[in-house]
This record gives sequence, structure tokens and C-alpha cells, in this order.
Amino acid sequence: MNPVYEKLQKCYACFREKVDFRPEVALVLGSGLGDYADDIQIVAELDYHDIEGFPVSTVPGHQGKYIFGYVGKVPVVCMKGRVHYYEGYDISDVVLPIRLMKLMGAEVLFLTNASGGINTCFKAGDFMMIKDQIANFVPSPLIGPNIDELGVRFPDMSQIYDADLQQVLRKTAALHDIPLQEGVYIQLTGPNYESPAEVRMCRNLGADAVGMSTACEAVAANHMGMKICGISCISNMACGITANPLTHKEVQETADRVAPMFKHLVTECIQSIHEYLH
Repeated sequence: MNPVYEKLQKCYACFREKVDFRPEVALVLGSGLGDYADDIQIVAELDYHDIEGFPVSTVPGHQGKYIFGYVGKVPVVCMKGRVHYYEGYDISDVVLPIRLMKLMGAEVLFLTNASGGINTCFKAGDFMMIKDQIANFVPSPLIGPNIDELGVRFPDMSQIYDADLQQVLRKTAALHDIPLQEGVYIQLTGPNYESPAEVRMCRNLGADAVGMSTACEAVAANHMGMKICGISCISNMACGITANPLTHKEVQETADRVAPMFKHLVTECIQSIHEYLH
């Protein structure tokens, strides 16, 4: 058996032993949504340390556990803390949590993150719906022998972020008077922030926001046939867009400031997605 798939199956068996729950929506909680799970109806929790072979985040502020529960009537699994490629994990480990949520039964993957704004029409604190992505600067999680049980060898990437779900997010944000930018997200490796020249390169490539996660996760989810949507919190303007040096503290402060609105938007979108699916 493919060792990556074997590891995934062991993690899934561990989940089945400990939790009896079938989610509809899988939600990855980025910066600013760390305490989102406090507001949902929790039925179970599963610490990453309690899953055999599961990668554990080393980033401050990223707790490591799955939260199972309900947003309204919608069964969800939330990742409270994600792992990043810059932590030194193999890319297959970075996307393992996403693949596991699909095996749990999730049909939809809702990705969130904090990112640096490249589009000069953006400002810190904005929300950007991800319409498309650039993932060329991190290894593809599909490199190596294809895992046929998960998806095809050469998956189409023409609509990674589901067009219908994008429309659901647009309508929901408008209904609740929450401004929602739209754009292309680019993932670089990190952990260092980008240089001004790298930010100019990203802008020339067509990116509107830059971060250190998400795109590789979306590739793996798309490979498995999940419907994907994503919202990025513009926590700061990228290097060179303004004269200010970048700090993780600034990212966290902005994320915390807009967290209540971000939570509200995500909650309403999850319920709207459920209505769309049914």
C-alpha cells in the first residue's frame, strides 16, 4: 500500500475509534478564527496528539485539535490549528488533515487564513473571497505515485474554488452588509515574510493576497472531489506596499480586531452553503 495512504488510513481508523460523527462541512480556522469553535454546539473534540502519526502544529496561537459540532443545524468539523509547510513537514503531511476530513464524510471544504494584501485597493482588515490561486511555489501534494483511492492522476484545476459556492458567499456577505473583496491567493513557503521584490513578482503574476498556507490544501481537496470555498482576512499590507515593516504581532492584532465580523460571516456562509446543498 502507498505509505501516504496507509498513514491516512491509520489516522482514519483512530478517528473512528474515538468519534462517532459525520460532518457535512470541513472548516479550517485561520488566524482570527482561533476561538470560533467556542460559539458552536460542540459534540466531540479530538486532539491531534491522540491521532497516530498525525502532524502537530508548532506555531504559537495554533492549537491542535479537531472540533466536531453544529453551526445552527449544520454538522461541521473544525480544524483548530493547521500545520504549515514551513514547519518542516512533508507536503503530504501538511494536507493529511484535509484528506482525513474528506474521509470523515465532509463534502465541502471551507478554508480561511490571514494573508498580506498585494492589491492596493485592499486595506488591513478586509475580507477577500478566494476566486483562484497560485500554488507553484510550494510542492504539489500530488507528487509521487498517485493514490487512486483519492482521485485521478491528472486532476483538473480549472475551478478549484467552486463557482456556485462563490455565489453563495457573495450573496451571504451582501445580505449581512459585510464588505467582501475578491481575488487570487498565492502561497509562498514562509516562514519569512516576502521581500518587496517578491511582492512585486506576486503582483505581476496576478495575485491579490499572499500567505503561507491554503493553496496546497485546496489542491489536495480538489483531487478528492470536495467542493471548496475560501475567505482570507487581509491582516496587513504586503511588504513594500506600505513603508511599515511586517510583524506577526500586527497580523494577530488585525485578525483579532476583525474576528467578530469574520466569525459572523463564516457562520452565515456555512448555513447558506447547507441550504444550497439541500
